[in-house]
Amino acid sequence: MAQVGLIQARNEYWKKWSFLRILSLLMVTGVSSFLPISSPHSYVTRSHCDNQSRCNSSTGRLGIIRLPAIRINDAELVGEDAAKFSLEEQSLIEWTKFSVATGTVLAIVAYAWFLPSGPQLGNTFLESVQSTFGTTDPAVTIFGMLMAFAVAHSGLAALRPAAEEIVGARAWRVVFAVVSLPLSLSCISYFVNHAHEGAQLWNLPRSPELHNVLFLANFVSFLLLYPSTFNLLEIAAIEKPQVHLWETGVARITRHPQAMGQILWCAAHTASLGTSTAVAASSVLVAHHLFSVWHGDKRLRESHGEAAEIVIARTSVVPFLAILEGRQVLPDDYYKEFLRGPYILVVGG
Repeated sequence: MAQVGLIQARNEYWKKWSFLRILSLLMVTGVSSFLPISSPHSYVTRSHCDNQSRCNSSTGRLGIIRLPAIRINDAELVGEDAAKFSLEEQSLIEWTKFSVATGTVLAIVAYAWFLPSGPQLGNTFLESVQSTFGTTDPAVTIFGMLMAFAVAHSGLAALRPAAEEIVGARAWRVVFAVVSLPLSLSCISYFVNHAHEGAQLWNLPRSPELHNVLFLANFVSFLLLYPSTFNLLEIAAIEKPQVHLWETGVARITRHPQAMGQILWCAAHTASLGTSTAVAASSVLVAHHLFSVWHGDKRLRESHGEAAEIVIARTSVVPFLAILEGRQVLPDDYYKEFLRGPYILVVGG
């Protein structure tokens, strides 16, 4: 009985913690609308490849140009300075539009997808997945739901260059959001409610040390995940969406912080939960984000050309790898690149 009670208490704790994380995600997105995040800065076009022999140095297995270590400072940035903002550059009208647009979209999605008074399209999506796989097993269900989301999300992202030529960048961002947002919310909602179900593959003993490790892993994962919200006005299509070439802040540690954050999040949750449902969800999420690493670099090269090659050469996907290899040299005042609104909001939230 004591062990059953311990398991139930653990499940309630993680269910509550998962809900709080989702709530914090929505709060950060909403509250960030009042943060003065800067408009994108164009990268410096000065070539760093005047020495042809340096630019023809050896290439790695993934086709990444290996440049010698370059001391990077603000004058030598090729990409964009992430999370830098200025109050003087902000427009109250634009942020009002953002708040209204975001609130309207979330209200429509809630009505159409979840509320009993609406058409409950979320239930239709869930039933379609379970009907396709012929089972209501939670592990299979979350696997199918996340696969559908991954195909839709990455598929629309792949179509972006061609679609923007036809309908424009803002219109395509709206299409992208209308499809991706409800699917992702369905997956999150289902996982929160069923993560403790399915086969119990392992059950780690509870201890304060384990709790602290998992809490730290979750905290770091969210610190890595949130750079995707650096330009909230573009997310809501208030400003024209762009493919950004971030080079400062967390980008010096890993070029794909969202992917690394998601992988860390999956590792922590799967280790703690030990259920087949958690394993199924994490397997799809990790695979999807590994694909996004390749696809993201491809889009950077297509959008930024030589500048992307330079940034890719002196950053890494694996956290800290470029630093250890000497391809990235951190400035003496590197910590200042994190003393900015988006990072502070994540830490405080």
